[in-house]
Order: sequence, then structure tokens, then C-alpha cells
Amino acid sequence: MPTKSKTSIKRLVRPTKGRQIAGVAMAFANYFTIDVVLVRVILALTLIPGGIPGLLIYLVCWLVIPSEE
Repeated sequence: MPTKSKTSIKRLVRPTKGRQIAGVAMAFANYFTIDVVLVRVILALTLIPGGIPGLLIYLVCWLVIPSEE
């Protein structure tokens, strides 16, 4: 009988250590296993076309993504 392997489920959480403002960029970087600088640049680029769309995305992510406990 084959044994079942335990697979861990990836969770999108804002870390308590290593974050700059709210941890949104670090959360996405950890989830997608990419460099946090790349995520911060992408978030900064969303602020260029007027600021409101990028800021709104960031604030919604800040409210929706749970903090790591």
C-alpha cells in the first residue's frame, strides 16, 4: 500500500519580520518565491498612472491578507 505524503499548503500571510510598511510585498514574495525587491518595484509602478489604483490595491491587500501569528 503506498503511503500518503504530507503536502504543505502555501498560505499568503504578511510576515511579522522583514517587512517595511505592512508586509504586503514580503507576503507576495514569500508566496511566489521571488525577490521582494521585484515585488516592491511592481507595486511602485502601479502608483505611476495616477497613484489611486496602486494605492487602492495595496490598501485592499493590507486589509485582506492576514498577518502571520
